[in-house]
Amino acid sequence: MADYLINLFSNVFPSEIVIFILSLIPTIELRGGILAAKFLNVEMIKAFFICFFGTLVPIPFVLLFLEKIMDFFKNTKFVQWLNRKAEKNRGKIEKYKTFGLMLFVAIPLPGTGAWTGALAAVVLKMDIKHAALSIIVGSLIADIIMCLVSYGALGLIF
Repeated sequence: MADYLINLFSNVFPSEIVIFILSLIPTIELRGGILAAKFLNVEMIKAFFICFFGTLVPIPFVLLFLEKIMDFFKNTKFVQWLNRKAEKNRGKIEKYKTFGLMLFVAIPLPGTGAWTGALAAVVLKMDIKHAALSIIVGSLIADIIMCLVSYGALGLIF
């Protein structure tokens, strides 16, 4: 999907806008944005900040309005899937509370990230300030890891 979006947008927008747009999208977020930035030859520091802010832009809205939206769409398969995903990770997050949410967001693997972390925070009814701080710090760590991997290890290979 990220590859399709890169090809679609890169003919229309500058690379920086492409990686910002990718970073806004759930499941792609900064993980996909950083990888795309490497392949679009965006310098690492610029990509770091663009993807970090792109990932975080929607999070306050998710934390503030997701519960109301999920209540409205509670009978849809997508919302039921989101709830199952959050419930599946409930134990890991609740065990370590704010620190657990931060770790969950920081792990740059599919199914983790700011959107999923915000969803978990809403489902678990976490304090919004603690959830926001956990998501910001977790995203910062994920961004550092992805930059090191994409521009370091992968940069050596490709």
